[in-house]
Amino acid sequence: MSEPEKDEETIRRSVRNRYGGLADGHDVGGCCEGGQSCGSPSPGTSSHEAKTGCCAAGYSETELASLPEGSNLGLGCGNPSQLAALRSGEVVLDLGSGAGVDCFLAASQVGPSGRVIGVDMTPEMISRARDLARSSGRTNVEFRLGEIEHLPVADASVDVVLSNCVINLVPDKGQVYREAFRALRPGGRLVVADVLATRPISDDLRNDLERWASCSSGALTRDEVTERLRSAGFESIEVIVHGEDLAPDSLRSQAEIGVVSGEVRATKPGGSPP
Repeated sequence: MSEPEKDEETIRRSVRNRYGGLADGHDVGGCCEGGQSCGSPSPGTSSHEAKTGCCAAGYSETELASLPEGSNLGLGCGNPSQLAALRSGEVVLDLGSGAGVDCFLAASQVGPSGRVIGVDMTPEMISRARDLARSSGRTNVEFRLGEIEHLPVADASVDVVLSNCVINLVPDKGQVYREAFRALRPGGRLVVADVLATRPISDDLRNDLERWASCSSGALTRDEVTERLRSAGFESIEVIVHGEDLAPDSLRSQAEIGVVSGEVRATKPGGSPP
């Protein structure tokens, strides 16, 4: 992969500004087609239509109905908590937790004996998620401000690391996977829903901040993701690239440059046998 010529902080600032504005209710667009965020639907669109359209991203009607109002901004490309088959009592870490949609779903699955930690670098998202957790009485979930390349969690302290359409936004994906590996207990698992590249992305697109911040030009190929996971120490690596015909409506514009949704799973060696 050609690394972006722009420095990492420039990319990070562009991403933070975009998603900070969305958290505040400004329609700056996330990963939805044409810059239309599901968090701010078009006039005349019902909340049900918004939730079951681009915002659904693999969530069931039951899951959507269980969420605190305002936690689902339609920024994901999958349902990582479902893919992870979470168990009661597990400690879960969500990388790039946004307004908390996947954290709240995970918190319901791990139950009162479990715990969920969401990490996001955008202060506005953290504030929104904390307010929603407080107002909805979710006591087994917390949100921490930080960069997912430098996670504010202890070594070997979580059972599962989740992420939903966020790692593509980070310049140094290898550092994200190394940090996830550090945070996981032996035998812990990484489960990611993200966008993946099906063909090489040009340098011009790599350096387009608008494309990068809208979940397009920062995507890696299956081989690139696999290599970074292996270098970080993970095993049992599985990277599934969905075909363009399976891409949700929110990713149609990304599909034009060969970027589609996908799933990533990997395990940290060690732990007790099942």
